[in-house]
Amino acid sequence: MEQNKHVTYISYLKIDELLALQQPLSDGPEHDELLFITIHQVYELWFKQVLHEVAALQVTLEAGNSHRSMALLGRIRTIMKTCVSQLDILETMTPLQFNSFRERLSSASGFQSAQFRELEAVLGRRDQAGAKADAKSGMGMAEHLIAGSPARAKVEAAMTRMSLWDSALHYFNSRKAIPKELLSRDVTEAWEPHEGLQDILIELHRNDPEASMIGEALVDLDEGLQEWRYRHVKMVERTIGHKIGSGGSAGAGYLASTLFNPVFPDLWAIRSRF
Repeated sequence: MEQNKHVTYISYLKIDELLALQQPLSDGPEHDELLFITIHQVYELWFKQVLHEVAALQVTLEAGNSHRSMALLGRIRTIMKTCVSQLDILETMTPLQFNSFRERLSSASGFQSAQFRELEAVLGRRDQAGAKADAKSGMGMAEHLIAGSPARAKVEAAMTRMSLWDSALHYFNSRKAIPKELLSRDVTEAWEPHEGLQDILIELHRNDPEASMIGEALVDLDEGLQEWRYRHVKMVERTIGHKIGSGGSAGAGYLASTLFNPVFPDLWAIRSRF
């Protein structure tokens, strides 16, 4: 207890260090650059929190714990709603205001957000799919990051582990047996929808209220991610139109290509089969 005697709000939260991290590069600096930096730093903090919550969620799903899993899924969905609402703030910045400091970004791009790339991998996206989706640059999602960097190593490691969907499969298997080959599949490969699994998911929806709630909460999470992607696309279009994105990325064109690609396609496929 003696050790914590002099802990204060400022020292515990490292407020002085935190407020020193917003360092605009433009001359002046331009008024709106601070907003741009703040919003994106806050996003990185939320990505860190979501990764923390999803790691816990995978453990509870694999343990068959419905109630704790529901609580975690609800928290993740609420965080994602917060991420979407932050775009409203960013959209108060006009194209002229953004262009007043955009050249200072140089090769920096949101594609270099290692945490968002890691989150995509944790949710189930694999590099093969990433390379196809980002055909403009010919780069998979890990390749946007510096080779050999700790950030890239984290993304690549996430692509070798069970995804959230794989953990969900173990949960559903605890409620009703699913094909063994799905539980022992190569998790480094992108998931392909499975009609036999969909039959089981429909049965669980009809006869197992807890499993049904987990399935619907996963759909909520998936829809939340798609909502964030859509709002992100519209924000980029509103700010830079269809120009090449920062760092030479394909900008709004690439972002639009990621829309309507569900993370859990089987949970969406069964909608038309009830």
